[in-house]
Amino acid sequence: MSMSADEPAVPPDAPALRPLPQLILSSRWLQLPLYLGLIVAQAVYVVLFLKELWHLVEGALKYTEQEMMLIVLGLIDVVMISNLLIMVIVGGYETFVSRLELERHPDQPEWLSHVNASVLKIKLAMAIIGISSIHLLRTFIYAGSLGKPDSPFTETGVMWQAIIHGLFVLSAIGIAYVEKLSQPTYARNGH
Repeated sequence: MSMSADEPAVPPDAPALRPLPQLILSSRWLQLPLYLGLIVAQAVYVVLFLKELWHLVEGALKYTEQEMMLIVLGLIDVVMISNLLIMVIVGGYETFVSRLELERHPDQPEWLSHVNASVLKIKLAMAIIGISSIHLLRTFIYAGSLGKPDSPFTETGVMWQAIIHGLFVLSAIGIAYVEKLSQPTYARNGH
């Protein structure tokens, strides 16, 4: 059986791993069912998106502009959560389980070529901020009805949602700052 030029070559004289390191290294495959489960969740989000899109099309002539905007924000929210799922599935699998070997594949996502645990953390933090922003924008659309009995939000609820969003932003800035500080350390240590 011949090896292609794309496959990483293991030198024939490379020592085999001892049993304990082999077991520890192989344990990464326990994450495979988790990533497969996220693919199922992705399929559920596709169904949810199609359902919401159908409501938008069905009510295009009867919905108010505000109702249309809320449905569109819901669609954007589903897409952003779906993007987050893809980042976790593809990036996490590539980083923690096994290589996908997409280096020269035309469909390789641009961000995957330089993904590692640090980049993945920052991308996930930014995706969470984007999702939180959509939820906050949806809440602000309802701001005119605050205090009314049929309002879905209270002033306290809106305040806490804004505070939590601010904490997400501060957390992402903190993660990015710590990663930036650690980069020169890696360079000095030859990593």
